[in-house]
Amino acid sequence: MLKPLGNRVIVEVAKEEEKSIGGIVLPSSAKEKSQTGTVIAVGAGRVTDNGVTIEMTVKAGDTVLFEKYAGTEVKYAGTEYLVIKESDIVAILD
Repeated sequence: MLKPLGNRVIVEVAKEEEKSIGGIVLPSSAKEKSQTGTVIAVGAGRVTDNGVTIEMTVKAGDTVLFEKYAGTEVKYAGTEYLVIKESDIVAILD
């Protein structure tokens, strides 16, 4: 499994609905990129200039809302993930 470094988080992005509210099937080019996902793994945390490690706020299993254009897309073992910094996470969803 992938293990992120520092203050990075690996997120499995939620799949978007393929139909509009009116029931029209949308082509993949018309769908917006999802901004929610499930945290798969978290790094150790951010290290400050004086060497203190700040613990991560999110943990594996959390469902999060992140910024629209955040992160780097990675494909590993046939599954697509997004590697983002903790600061790109806007909220933890309940």
